[in-house]
Amino acid sequence: MAVIEIIKAVFYGILEGITEWLPVSSTGHLILLNEFLGLNVAPELGSTFADEYWKMFEVVIQLGAILAVVVMFFGKLNPFSPSKNRAEKKSTWVLWAKVLVASVPAAFIGIVLDKVIEKISGKDIDGWIYNWQVVSGALIVYGILFIVIEKLHSGKQGDIESVDDISFSKAAVIGCFQALSIVPGTSRSGSTILGARCIGISRPAAAEFSFFMGIPAMFGASLIKGYGFFDYVGEANVSVPALAWIVLAVASLVAFLVSMAAIKFLMDFVKKHSFAPFGVYRIVLGALVILYFALS
Repeated sequence: MAVIEIIKAVFYGILEGITEWLPVSSTGHLILLNEFLGLNVAPELGSTFADEYWKMFEVVIQLGAILAVVVMFFGKLNPFSPSKNRAEKKSTWVLWAKVLVASVPAAFIGIVLDKVIEKISGKDIDGWIYNWQVVSGALIVYGILFIVIEKLHSGKQGDIESVDDISFSKAAVIGCFQALSIVPGTSRSGSTILGARCIGISRPAAAEFSFFMGIPAMFGASLIKGYGFFDYVGEANVSVPALAWIVLAVASLVAFLVSMAAIKFLMDFVKKHSFAPFGVYRIVLGALVILYFALS
């Protein structure tokens, strides 16, 4: 049993490591994989524990993927680097300030609005939108948008070719697009890249800024989900089995390692190609999801 769950964790990590960076929705893919390969780390604790564990698991393994960005771009993101002069250190701090500005809209929806909706309706945002209908719809709609926007920008590299040239106002606009990714199937990277392309940012700069925006977003989301899980564990007075932590650790480590390759692939890909192929993939996957659940 334990070996099977660890093998499942490897699959989850591989899927997360790939889809976190490609604009195809990592959350949507994880939800779909859970339909076919659900985790079963503590069957003796019942369905409530399984649901709470899954809510935490699907977010925390994304943190594993995000850490790959920290490692790969550490030199660029580190404002304390001794190899940087004063101007370069200041530029790094300004970049972080832009990333934080871009993070505000998603943080507002994820923390404030989520609590308001839960208080009014009795269910949080996840309870309303985490289902196959929403995932498939978001996959298809954003797939169409990717194709249309790339068609409109065909032959145009973008007015802004470096993340350092992104203004605070444009960062805020991109942040509003990131907030849309609260809908499963939308894709955090997909939303931010789509928004960045709409306001004249080149594909490489859009992808890179999207990577950086993921750092505070996933750290914040992991803290919230982690706190929620431990709060549940404390109230329910249950003991989390070691297998649950091992599965989480394995999935996160695999996501981290695979992300290193996925990020490099995407940065190389966008220098020569458009995002339209990802749009086609999203449409096909969304249609397959609808077909599967319609026939099941």
